[in-house]
Amino acid sequence: MTKAGTLELARISARGVVQGVGFRPFVYQLATKYNLKGWVCNTSEDVKIEVEGDRETLERFLVELQGQAPPLAQIESVSTTYHPSAGYKEFEIRHSLAEEGKYQLISPDIATCQACLREIFNPKDRRYHYPFTNCTNCGPRFTIIEDIPYDRPKTTMRYFKMCPECQAEYDNPLDRRFHAQPNACPKCGPQLELIDARGNCVAGSNAATAASQLLKDGKIMAIKGLGGFLLACDATNEKAVKLLRQRKRRPFKPLAIMVIDIDEARRHCHISEREEKLLTSPQSPIVLMWWKPGSTVCQAVAPNLKYLGVMLPYTPLHHILLRETGIPLVMTSGNISEEPIAKDNDEALRRLSGIADYFLVHNRDIYARYDDSVTVIERDDIQLTRQARGYAPYPIHLTFKAKQVLGCGAEEKNTFCLTKDNYAFVSQHIGDMENLETMEHFENTIVLYKKLFRIKPEIIAHDLHPEYLATKYALELASQFSDVKLVPVQHHHAHIVSCMADNKVESPVIGVALDGTGYGSDRYIWGGEFLVADYKGFIRKGHLEYLPLPGGDAAIKGPYRTAVGYLLKLLGGDSLTCELAFLKEIDALEIKLIKRQIQANLNSPLTSSMGRLFDAVSALLGIRGEIDYEGQAAVELEMIAYDSIGNESYPYSVIEHDGVSIVQVEGLLSAIIKDLYQGTAKATISAKFHNTIAQMVCEMCQSIAKKTKINQVALSGGVFQNRLLLRELVSMLESAGFSVLTHKQVPCNDGGISLGQAVIANFS
Repeated sequence: MTKAGTLELARISARGVVQGVGFRPFVYQLATKYNLKGWVCNTSEDVKIEVEGDRETLERFLVELQGQAPPLAQIESVSTTYHPSAGYKEFEIRHSLAEEGKYQLISPDIATCQACLREIFNPKDRRYHYPFTNCTNCGPRFTIIEDIPYDRPKTTMRYFKMCPECQAEYDNPLDRRFHAQPNACPKCGPQLELIDARGNCVAGSNAATAASQLLKDGKIMAIKGLGGFLLACDATNEKAVKLLRQRKRRPFKPLAIMVIDIDEARRHCHISEREEKLLTSPQSPIVLMWWKPGSTVCQAVAPNLKYLGVMLPYTPLHHILLRETGIPLVMTSGNISEEPIAKDNDEALRRLSGIADYFLVHNRDIYARYDDSVTVIERDDIQLTRQARGYAPYPIHLTFKAKQVLGCGAEEKNTFCLTKDNYAFVSQHIGDMENLETMEHFENTIVLYKKLFRIKPEIIAHDLHPEYLATKYALELASQFSDVKLVPVQHHHAHIVSCMADNKVESPVIGVALDGTGYGSDRYIWGGEFLVADYKGFIRKGHLEYLPLPGGDAAIKGPYRTAVGYLLKLLGGDSLTCELAFLKEIDALEIKLIKRQIQANLNSPLTSSMGRLFDAVSALLGIRGEIDYEGQAAVELEMIAYDSIGNESYPYSVIEHDGVSIVQVEGLLSAIIKDLYQGTAKATISAKFHNTIAQMVCEMCQSIAKKTKINQVALSGGVFQNRLLLRELVSMLESAGFSVLTHKQVPCNDGGISLGQAVIANFS
């Protein structure tokens, strides 16, 4: 017992992800344990605690407060001041307090916890097979929040009045559902319904069971999940998968699958200890893993690939479906092509009725669209290929106090970024900015983030490309406010700074930015760039030589055009008369037209793109002359390289022009053609090409390091999604004495651009 006269009052502010994660009941139980009096309360910026007792007990309380917090809580700071006792008689949890202009961090949606899972599959439990079971340790968060503080009236659960049993759980500080805002049960919560493509009800109370049978029968199902609809079918049924591809207009782009548990995942993929930990984490992302040859998942799921995207069930509904079907299910975004994921029932029927045979819907509204995150494990580190569910909107922590800035991102794989205080809030994956629906999703999500985090941008950053929709949005938005500063940011500088910020590095680096397309400051298309960069600026120290893209976008979609253009430019017209197999697939008239385009410099923009070089080599080898999805030619070129080993490489040269090193690839392409004539296996040629690029980059970095004395290299750009190249290059660079920065929290592709833009704008 605390002695009278020695009581003190501790006023505590806990910041971080501390709401909606069971933090207040944890504080209540901790205070009860130490017989302390006072209160705890959610506010718009933190969790405030007033607790009184003797100093020694209060200090023990504070140690446990930070060291034993609930698993989903992420405490960033705890500040404490001591005051005279206020004479509290009990410890209570007070109602939330809204504060003007204040904000807090918000938890992403979290996969179903084991305690809820036990209830869902216990026939004696009142939540048996209830697909909306959750508690303070799991379930929807970001996708249902309309504003803060995080309370039920400010979520899409406000339409469901809790029954007496749920209310009792919600009100009991000792229950794990205490103040679990989405708390519900079959009596009072959201309900499932199975409908056909015309909106007619097929099943109600037994909707999940009926849907499972239809999936086993080869039907395509649109399933409403946490952040939108997923399209599902039997992943072992080639006919069903091909039909889904045909309807979705996605002939080759890989699809993800969902399996019931880690043991089932091992039947289809080789899984490292680190990959297993990621698969079973609360984030439960898609993990790209090495596909086992004996897997029953049909090849049509990921044609011509050696990696398979796998995730485990992350909602009760998924668990129920996977148990009842007993088969791996394709689970891919509910959209057509690159449109945003459908989130509302009526919207899904309108947009997906030509794809899905049936719709498994429910009546809990989704406030924020939310795709599945895609990850890989490289060198024992998590790398995000697509950031969304489980990660956004948790912020990147900056090394400086930021201004209020909006970075609008790029055209493909768009995200935006808002900065404030020491945080950079990178949005969930928005998608390719190619249509009105995606633009509306982009604008609506910016409005949501600005509201949740109380941000009013004073600076707006955008890409240099004048035709990007995100650029046009930035210009239009800035024109509405006389006091908003507009900052254009070069694409590859943004790439490198995003990698630096991801790794909390501010000092200058040698930046290697390799991608498909980025608007250069000289108005050419960049993409094979060697920079010396920091947050304030960059110097272009080197690049791939400029080569023509006959037809512009047509060459990007048809890599055979790029290959023809490169051969004409580097090796002359005679190179097109040689017996190269890929040329036989091209109409002679088209080759003549390509020649004329290049000779007349007609719609043949020049590019230094590394991505386009990969495309050209892929086409040259006859691997992929036309693509269905971005990067397909390069991805399939990488895949065949795994079938070969060795450290051979091809020649290339470097010249200096006005202090800039220019990599020339005539020798590289000539040597590849020679290997083709000699009958060298395509796998061997691909492996040698990858070795060459790694060697080329390493030697360029060494040359720049000699001149600048910088020994830190940042690698960014979509080309570094190539895992083979990344492994080889990092190993070479580290052996050469470099410290190497790679992406972890944001993608190396254009999904990370917005972070770099926002950071650069802070220093403009």
